[in-house]
Amino acid sequence: MALADPVPTHRTRTAIEWPTLALLAATYALWACGTTLLYTLSPVLGVIVTAVAIAQYCSLQHEALHGHPFHTAWLNEALVFPALYPTVPYGRFRSTHLAHHHDPVLTDPYDDPESNYLDPAVWARQPHWLQAVLRVNNTLLGRMTIGPVLGNLLWLRSEARLLRRDRAVQRDWLLHLGGLALLVLWLSVAPMGWAGYLIAFYLATALLKIRTFLEHRAHEAHRARTVIVEDRGPLALLFLNNNLHVVHHMHPQVPWYRLPELYAANRDHYLRRNDGYAYRSYAQIFARHFLRAKDPVPHPLMPEDPAYTMRRNAGAVPELSKKGTP
Repeated sequence: MALADPVPTHRTRTAIEWPTLALLAATYALWACGTTLLYTLSPVLGVIVTAVAIAQYCSLQHEALHGHPFHTAWLNEALVFPALYPTVPYGRFRSTHLAHHHDPVLTDPYDDPESNYLDPAVWARQPHWLQAVLRVNNTLLGRMTIGPVLGNLLWLRSEARLLRRDRAVQRDWLLHLGGLALLVLWLSVAPMGWAGYLIAFYLATALLKIRTFLEHRAHEAHRARTVIVEDRGPLALLFLNNNLHVVHHMHPQVPWYRLPELYAANRDHYLRRNDGYAYRSYAQIFARHFLRAKDPVPHPLMPEDPAYTMRRNAGAVPELSKKGTP
């Protein structure tokens, strides 16, 4: 029997969500300071601060695509138009992430754009060296070190294929060029320059990989595929409480700053709903999975469905299409 969802405890959304706007302004200010003043004082400090700002910006992009801080989509998009995360257009992030929010397909290697699993038949065809790389990538250490490069390369390869035939993808990338132009203009005069920025971008992606590492698991019941990490430290702020991930999936219309109170009011319900898929903190995740994989790379519950065989044989999807979105 399906579990009834609790009604969100917060009042009706206001026209403008000021905490989100304030955090976005602070994030842009931190990013600007990191690429200029702080980088001049200390390149290491400037790169670290810029990396944190880029990661926070990606979390705010996630809020924007879910309708925050404004009810009007184009206003939210305008707020996150600068391409601080240069490899993923906002429109592509929005499209793939909203498709990911169809919970019945969570973790499906074909239908979930953010799945980190492979079809076992595809996995079996990979060369041994690539299988070894993907196994390393399934540890938290691997996800943070080689994951930023591997994820972005596979993402860009997949996008290049779509660009040849998909007008919506072409439009999103054309809009992204405008945001990239702003980034290029800024870095042409900022002390940091491209070398430092690419390091900051790499570190920001590594930080984001901590959040996405085990957000979802393979499970027969789709309601039990999404994690709860009961962390209230700096990473929770950096990820805008998306560590309470099952709450977000159930109530994507709830802004980030309301998720903790909603979870606290209905904790037992959410833990029953996701079948106890929970961690106390990110420290516990590091202790368990820094060097040890949580999952196999091939999906352990992949159905023996003739439709999958037909799609594989028809080449309907790239063999390796891992997520590169924030």
